[in-house]
Amino acid sequence: MRSPDERTVVVVTPGGDNALVSDSPKPLGYRLITGPDDAEFCARVSALLDHGYQLHGSPALTFDGERVIAAQALVLPHSVGSEAAEGSAR
Repeated sequence: MRSPDERTVVVVTPGGDNALVSDSPKPLGYRLITGPDDAEFCARVSALLDHGYQLHGSPALTFDGERVIAAQALVLPHSVGSEAAEGSAR
């Protein structure tokens, strides 16, 4: 059972396939988006960029025997700084 301050974040894609992102009360500082290399994948990455995420590293591509699968890491800039500051205090 969720506490009253928890929320579920859902990403709505143009194709109508909604994806559960997190049960966390705040956005994740790091995301790895994977999927077929198509317009929907690009729309998912673009939506995260619109929400303040930044690309982290180069995309990765592989072939599953039928189609190209892409992966792209994204980070929230303020999360990276806060985690680094917390880590240095230890």
